[in-house]
Amino acid sequence: MQAPAVRQTLAIGSQEFLRFAEGRSSGLANGHRTRWSKLAAMPTKRSGSIHLTRVAGIDLYLHWSWFVVALIEIQIRRGSYNSVIWNVLEYVALFGIVLLHEFGHALACRQVGGKANTIMLWPLGGVAYVDPPERPGAVLWSIVAGPLVNVALFPVFLGAWYAAWHAGWRNTNLDAYRFLANLMWLDGILFVFNMLPVYPLDGGKVLWSLLWFWMGKSKSLLVASWLGVVGTAGLLVLGIWGGSIWTILIAGYMGMSCWRSIKYAQEMMKVDQLPRRDEYKCPNCGQAPPVGEYWKCDLCNERFDTFATRAVCPHCSKHHPATGCPFCRRMGLMEAWGVQPKWVGSATVEHEQPIN
Repeated sequence: MQAPAVRQTLAIGSQEFLRFAEGRSSGLANGHRTRWSKLAAMPTKRSGSIHLTRVAGIDLYLHWSWFVVALIEIQIRRGSYNSVIWNVLEYVALFGIVLLHEFGHALACRQVGGKANTIMLWPLGGVAYVDPPERPGAVLWSIVAGPLVNVALFPVFLGAWYAAWHAGWRNTNLDAYRFLANLMWLDGILFVFNMLPVYPLDGGKVLWSLLWFWMGKSKSLLVASWLGVVGTAGLLVLGIWGGSIWTILIAGYMGMSCWRSIKYAQEMMKVDQLPRRDEYKCPNCGQAPPVGEYWKCDLCNERFDTFATRAVCPHCSKHHPATGCPFCRRMGLMEAWGVQPKWVGSATVEHEQPIN
């Protein structure tokens, strides 16, 4: 017979695990989900955002503050065109470039087996809420795919600008000519700035993922985050010296992100120091589970070490056919972990996929 769907969860008690792993309906409970794309203080889709549409299974959201900043920016740049309509088009086109950039992240994440279901646009840019597999190569591709979109767009804008120049639009249609030239430069500037090796910019995340191959996830994130603090301090000084409020705001956002990443990396390093059961491996990320009573039975609510008891709760004898990994936060059948199934009577307990 089939066993009921299982919700085997990490127990309350290890503060490091509770902060490192986040509860899902299928697995780890009572923590805070920590995706590499969300190690920064930014609005979520629940905090005053508008659901625009859904494309390729990805929900697009626009934060309400985008409209306020748009009005301010359009007014500031009003004199750059003969008609304010071109200012509006330029601002919308800018965020069109940002949106395509974020789609690059999301689709690349899916390509390597990760999850990406949400993109948010807000005044300081955009963010794709992606959750790639816990492998440096997968994370690296999920990161670089965004800037590669800008690389692909640049010759398109360059060709459009060259065609306008060749057609004499500089004399006959100056606004359209300036619009195309500005799009070309905006795309190029976004690429160069975003690829600076300063966390949490894409360049800083690329540095993190490259260091991950050599130093491991936790230490590489700590190094990249501290380098990000140095870069953020320099950007803050530049903003104050130049009197740029937007540069100061961006530096503040980056500083908060770096601090959150530093705390997260320190917590992961504590988890890394826990003793492991090397004879078992997570079927999703390959990590060995920790030794200790870090799992909780959903029937009697008691803590136990699921790998020491071969997935049977020692308090109520309930069999748990699947368990959650504290490192990649995904569920896996115990047999896939390398645990031999418990025999119940004359037949083994059949497994059922966890609730998602």
